Amino acid sequence: MKRISIAMTLTLIAGAAVAQNINGPTYNDAGAVNSPTDWRQWIFVGAPLTPNALNGGEAAFPEFHNVYVEPSAFAHYVDTGEWANGTQIAKELTLLHEGDNCDEETGACFEVSGQGYFQGEFSGLELTVKDTERFADEPGGWVYYSFGHKPEPYETTAQAFPTESCNSCHEASADTDFVFTQFYPVLRAVQPKE
Repeated sequence: MKRISIAMTLTLIAGAAVAQNINGPTYNDAGAVNSPTDWRQWIFVGAPLTPNALNGGEAAFPEFHNVYVEPSAFAHYVDTGEWANGTQIAKELTLLHEGDNCDEETGACFEVSGQGYFQGEFSGLELTVKDTERFADEPGGWVYYSFGHKPEPYETTAQAFPTESCNSCHEASADTDFVFTQFYPVLRAVQPKE
């Protein structure tokens, strides 16, 4: 019995230590954030889509948003239900698939699996970072970056958007600490149950 409890204790301590060691972003000398290079190996949490066809032709965000959370930040969220300083959440924008089987009016395509929306080409990369120390003046310590709304290659650095560009919507509508967890079942599934 002692071996099991000691092993379990060591596992819990190791898990807590790993969760506290967040792999945050890096910055250049001018204070711009450097683009992550491995975001497609991060934890994929979902791909919301608000297409033009369902929004009067004027969707604010008409692309798929492939959203990834850096693994150490995800582990901390799983352990605590909170987003740690250094958390990085990447959002890669992807256009709707276009082709001969697609309806020009709705953007929906008929493919082997049926009629629907399918991902096309990459069209941009954005990054959200939480750091209540570095960004003490930003609501919740969150800042938002864009490495370009264009095909790859993306820009290698980015400056933060002005506070009013993103923070107000996240503060007013996001479910958990400026993050839209209500749209990501992967995040909801790991939230601590009360």
